[in-house]
Amino acid sequence: MASTTISPKDVSELRTRTGAGMMDCKRALEESGGDMDKAGEILRRKGIAKAEKRTGKSASQGVIVSYLHHNGQVGAMVELNCETDFVARTDDFQQLARDIALHVASADPVGVNPGDVPADLLERERRIAEEQVAQEGKPEAIRAKIVDGKLRKFVAERTLMEQAFVKD
Repeated sequence: MASTTISPKDVSELRTRTGAGMMDCKRALEESGGDMDKAGEILRRKGIAKAEKRTGKSASQGVIVSYLHHNGQVGAMVELNCETDFVARTDDFQQLARDIALHVASADPVGVNPGDVPADLLERERRIAEEQVAQEGKPEAIRAKIVDGKLRKFVAERTLMEQAFVKD
C-alpha cells in the first residue's frame, strides 16, 4: 500500500468535521489514502465500535442525594451513577445530582421515559381528552388527532426525560 502524506491541515479539517481525536483522524486519513469522506466514514465506524465497548462497562460509582422542600412535604431521593469515583467526587457531578433531585421533587414525573407511563394512567388521560374534545364540538374527523396530541403533551409533561428542566 502506497504511503500518502497527510498534512496537519487535513487532520485539523477532519477533526473539525467529526470531533474525533487528532491521532484517530490521522490514522483514518492514512487508512483512506487521504480521502476526507472515507476517513469520516472510518471514524464513524470506529466510533460506533468504541460506543459498543462502553456499553459493557458498569456505572458502579456515584452518589445518592436527597432534596427536601423547606415545608417538609415534598422531597426526592436520586441515585446518579458513573463509571469512576473520580467523577463521582467532582462538584459538577454532585451538583447535577442535587439539581435532578430538585427537579424530581418539583416536577413529579410518573416515569423516566415515555414508555414508563402506566397504561391505566394513559387510558384515563385518553378518556378525559376524548370527553374534552367532544364537549368542544370538534369534527369527528380530527378528534383522534387532537386526542393524540393531548396525550403526547401529557407524556412530555409527566416523564423525566421529556420534561423541561426546572432550573431552565
